[in-house]
Amino acid sequence: MIRKLALAALAAGLIATPALAAEKLKIETSKGCSFDITLRPDLAPKHVAQITQLAKEGFYNGIIFHRVIDGFMAQTGDPTGTGMGGSKLPDIQAEFTQEPFKRGTVGMARSQDPNSGNSQFFVMFAPGDFLNGQYTVWGQVDDKGMECVDKIARGEPPANPDKMVKVTVE
Repeated sequence: MIRKLALAALAAGLIATPALAAEKLKIETSKGCSFDITLRPDLAPKHVAQITQLAKEGFYNGIIFHRVIDGFMAQTGDPTGTGMGGSKLPDIQAEFTQEPFKRGTVGMARSQDPNSGNSQFFVMFAPGDFLNGQYTVWGQVDDKGMECVDKIARGEPPANPDKMVKVTVE
């Protein structure tokens, strides 16, 4: 309960961000491996609050990686698996920064509307400087976890998509 209140206060801009900086998401995949995402509330407090809430509710459990482009990124977070769906929570205002999109950076997917982020996100396989300042960065996959991310089946959608079996906040 205290953590939930802290996240709400963080999203509202009522508290400083370093208090939650060490929190992580653990994503267990259907590949039999897992990876951790270090959350970045210092960059995107509203996005971190929404992603964390969804993870704690079990929203991400069983969702596939529906768009995986070799040398670019792996996208997930759509319960329909089509790239068109999201959660029942409201969309989030963009929190763009100049944090660079590098290997392992986690960004919020969106439509053409910069303020349309909801539940979908992507993990970068390689640097993508063309995304800098245009998509919200909210996390970073730990280096050792990238071995797992690299195993995710490619395709738009993949013929046999991998999924997030279980997502927890640690």
